[in-house]
Formats: sequence, C-alpha cells, structure tokens
Amino acid sequence: MANIKSAIKRIRVTERRTLRNKMVKSAVKTAIKKFEIALNSGNIDEAKVLYAQAVKALDKAAAKGVIHKNAASRKKSRLTVKLNKALA
Repeated sequence: MANIKSAIKRIRVTERRTLRNKMVKSAVKTAIKKFEIALNSGNIDEAKVLYAQAVKALDKAAAKGVIHKNAASRKKSRLTVKLNKALA
C-alpha cells in the first residue's frame, strides 16, 4: 500500500479510469456483437442501423482515449467490409 499522499490519489484515479475504460470497451464489444448477429441472421436493415451505432461507439471510445484511433479505424473498416459483402 502506498504511503505518499500523491501515490494514494494516483491509485484512486487509476481505479476510476480503469472502471470507465472497462465500461466503454464492453459497450463497444456489445455494439459490434449486435451488428454481427444481425448480419449473420440476414437482417440487413437492422444491421445497417446497428452498424451506425457500432461506428459511433468506436469513435467515442477513440475520442476518450480508451482505444487507439488506429484500432478504432481498423475495426470500423472491418465492419464496413462485412456490411458491404452482405449487401452485395
């Protein structure tokens, strides 16, 4: 356990940030999973709506610094490829 006041504060801040990061990452994964389930079930109209939600979640996570902007871009690109294949 830390003895220095600033180190104790850093521990508290880290715990709060870890919790927030975990929540945001979980929301992103859920959005992507919902999109993929809709796509696999053949529900294209719903998949389009869920695609937009997944992209929005990825952009928000990247803006908050929870995931790297290039990782968000890569995931969006892969989702777009899946959607375009289903539409074709």
